[in-house]
Amino acid sequence: MEKSCGELLIVFTRYPDPGKVKTRLIPALGKKGSAALHWEMTLHTLKTANQLIHRRSVSLEVHGHGADTYLMGKVFGDDLCYRRQCPGDLGDRMLSSFRQSFHEKLGKVIIIGTDCPGISVELLEQAFMQLDTYDLILGPANDGGYYLIGMKRVIPALFEDIPWGTKNVLQRTITKAEKMALSLRLLTPLGDVDGPEDLYLWYTLEKKINKKISSLSVIIPTLNEAENIPKAIEYVHTASEAEIIVVDGGSTDNTVQLAKECGAKVITSSPGRAGQMNKGAKAAQGDILLFLHADTFLPHGFDNHIRLTFQNPHIVAGAFSLHINGDSPSLRILELMVNFRSRYLQMPYGDQGIFIRAAFFRLMGGFPDLPIMEDFAFMRHIHSYGRVVTLKAPACTSPRRWDSLGIIRTTIINQAIILGYLAGINPQRLSQWYHMNCEHLKMK
Repeated sequence: MEKSCGELLIVFTRYPDPGKVKTRLIPALGKKGSAALHWEMTLHTLKTANQLIHRRSVSLEVHGHGADTYLMGKVFGDDLCYRRQCPGDLGDRMLSSFRQSFHEKLGKVIIIGTDCPGISVELLEQAFMQLDTYDLILGPANDGGYYLIGMKRVIPALFEDIPWGTKNVLQRTITKAEKMALSLRLLTPLGDVDGPEDLYLWYTLEKKINKKISSLSVIIPTLNEAENIPKAIEYVHTASEAEIIVVDGGSTDNTVQLAKECGAKVITSSPGRAGQMNKGAKAAQGDILLFLHADTFLPHGFDNHIRLTFQNPHIVAGAFSLHINGDSPSLRILELMVNFRSRYLQMPYGDQGIFIRAAFFRLMGGFPDLPIMEDFAFMRHIHSYGRVVTLKAPACTSPRRWDSLGIIRTTIINQAIILGYLAGINPQRLSQWYHMNCEHLKMK
């Protein structure tokens, strides 16, 4: 008989489909909010699992339910090994995963869920080590179930006649193990997030996570911005740990050379702000993404403002207040209008420096591929998932658009574009109309 070898950690999760996951949390968080929380908790579990891989020679698989492996990879990362769970109840699905794994000659297999924020790499490592001595490892959950089960061989009886989803799951499993004379080891009990009363478990953990966030990526889309890019990068360098990515859309001046000389990472892209920002986000290494126009200059200490903002778990994104560089009283009135809209409608625009958690940005699919209004469409999409805040600290942007066309004309054109977009006019037509009117007014 061929000897079994190898260790495998399986993460059981579901596709974050609003209304189909974390349904007991819907009264508190809504369908989208519950789905977003499930997604965040799965990412946290996968991050912990990846830490184990760096400590121990363990393989990792994600067994998903509710979508195919392609969609699972899109929301949880395409660098993992995904398999679909078989049909049936939870017991049927776990038993199938164990059978499949041991059929592939693995020696130790552990399945974990994603509902327990307290699961740690030390706990997972302990579980694998205990399988050297015990037949069965269980991680008790406070609701009467278990968050982890580990075995060295398939034991089908452990999954038969179990009242899944009740407080008797753990005890019934222990009773079965005792009747079969299996040696059993129980790990540290953990709380799991099932109902609104359990949310404090996640929010307490998330505050600890956010305090540790130190990685920030600033993404600057450019097209012939040689006049502005050195100063923009200089302002970003006030945050010493920030990664700066300039995504150039085909500049014919020396934008690219200047960006490189200033220490930015430069990548090239076809022109189009949405595509450029999405390409920059894909290349970014930071936990937080900040999308910055080349003619917008950040306030001192902007990185600390962002990190403090994300200590609130209900905030999904933010931006800075708008300040337009110029002395005209009309510009002050415009600023008041923009900042009022940003704060009370939760709709900041790109020239205010939009920042967002990288993982959440990827879950949302990035900026829509539009020739115009990409920031407007994106903010409308995300603010139903949580709060979008506008900070008091101002980002200073160039007045060149308003100087070129005039404040009133620029404002009228911008509002017309918004109304056209909301009315369903094709964004390509809106973009053509916008550039045609801008060129016409310049000639005047």
